[in-house]
Amino acid sequence: MTATLPPLVAALVALLVLVGAAFALIGSIGLLRLRTFYERIHPPTLGTTLGLGCILVASMLLFSTLEARAVMHEIVIAVFIVLTTPVTYMLLVRAARHRDQAAAGKRGDGDVRADNAIDVERRNLP
Repeated sequence: MTATLPPLVAALVALLVLVGAAFALIGSIGLLRLRTFYERIHPPTLGTTLGLGCILVASMLLFSTLEARAVMHEIVIAVFIVLTTPVTYMLLVRAARHRDQAAAGKRGDGDVRADNAIDVERRNLP
């Protein structure tokens, strides 16, 4: 017995996958286009979270419709991503901030800003 996918569900699944892919693409472009580490860390985090969320909803909708039961794998993946992405983001930013504070302490200027490493390079340029 082969299950068929209703056209409305197929269109909704396709739309969710395209929106999820667009979010991931925008996050990747943001990673390439922005200058400082602190600017670069933000778009991929949002892009992966929102993009993966849309793709997981599409997968849940597709397989729930085809198999006529709820699919729990996507919920487990979503919980894992929602818990690990912000934690990774915070750890990376804290490590970079610690590095910037240590570098500012060695220079003796005490100027510690969010984009300290790039600003220091710009101030030293003629």
